[in-house]
Amino acid sequence: MNLSYSKEYEDFRHEVRSFLDENWTDADRASAPEADLQTVRGAMGGGIRKDQRATEFRKKAIARGYLYRRIPRRFGGGEQPPDALKATILAEEFRRAKAPFEIMGQGASMLAPTLVEKGSEEQCQKYVESTLLGHTAWCQGYSEPGAGSDLASLRTSAVLEGDHWVINGQKIWTSNAQEADMMFALIRTEPDKPQHDGISYFLIDMKTEGIDVRPLRQMTGEADFNEVFFDNVRVPVDSIVGERGEGWLVSRSTLKHERALIGNASLARRTFDGLIAMAQVIEVRGEKVIDDPVIRDRISTIEADLLAAEYNGYRLLTTRAKKADAGLSGLVPKLHSTNLVYKVSKLAMDILNDRGLCAPGEAIAPDMGGFSTAYMWYWGMALGGGAPNIQRNIIGERGLGLPRDDRN
Repeated sequence: MNLSYSKEYEDFRHEVRSFLDENWTDADRASAPEADLQTVRGAMGGGIRKDQRATEFRKKAIARGYLYRRIPRRFGGGEQPPDALKATILAEEFRRAKAPFEIMGQGASMLAPTLVEKGSEEQCQKYVESTLLGHTAWCQGYSEPGAGSDLASLRTSAVLEGDHWVINGQKIWTSNAQEADMMFALIRTEPDKPQHDGISYFLIDMKTEGIDVRPLRQMTGEADFNEVFFDNVRVPVDSIVGERGEGWLVSRSTLKHERALIGNASLARRTFDGLIAMAQVIEVRGEKVIDDPVIRDRISTIEADLLAAEYNGYRLLTTRAKKADAGLSGLVPKLHSTNLVYKVSKLAMDILNDRGLCAPGEAIAPDMGGFSTAYMWYWGMALGGGAPNIQRNIIGERGLGLPRDDRN
């Protein structure tokens, strides 16, 4: 495998590095050393920093075509031709400089590209740029009681009355609904049609009268998930993305972007690097944990899995650069990467032993309880974008050509 770049791409790297050195200084890095680093919680859609300095930097980077390259300029994006190698170089250099990169979450990573693909000109003008810059926060209204993995059985309904849709029903496990400005949601508008054909994709202002957000307390001690109730909620007739009754097709676009967000191996790599740093300072029976042969064996096993994920990422990068079909290898990252995060955080908890019982955020908790949070958050990460068993079915059926499950 040749991982070197041609002179054209190394020249591009030098250009990006010069831009970063000029526009994101040592003082910026010192005052914001963790600027927008992806975390477990952040990948699920929360924790956007609304930092004016970071916003102004992002505007400069967008103007140079470095950020949001697939989003047209008229909607606030960088609008550049697809180039997987340049995209990789940008991610590497922004990470090296600890500079604000693209905001990661349900709005910028999932909803914005969906609107560009499926939305109207007016919807894109109204929402995309403010979402890319972190000014508009979004939550996802999909799951319902009795409609989780079998999402097509959802029952929250919308009835057209004049120039408004009237929505009634309930959503559950809605990440960050308590702080979101808007929701993108699947709502049933055609009750007499087959399940998949009777759903529409709505954009809903969370301040609309009749919306009630109730937190669901998690074992992390936080309440990032919520129940959302709709009681005669009136939204404008033009709130639907795409055509009425074709929300399931629109949602496929969002799901594609969600799996790409969660499946990136960089999250597992950052979690793993944190594990190594911790193992180098934590002591058990007077010795550094990193010197324990059993722990070293477990670390090496995990790193082998991580390297396999990263090299599969390089393989997919080459495939995208050639504009070819990734096939089976493109279906694996989401499942494999979430399993990796679990393995890393589980080993971290074993190393911490009773110290892992400290509540996240406690001063005496190693890494301020970051690994215990990661361990508990894994289960939400694994379900996001499709539960692991669903992912295995997709890989088996679409990738390996195995017969479909008996779902009767």
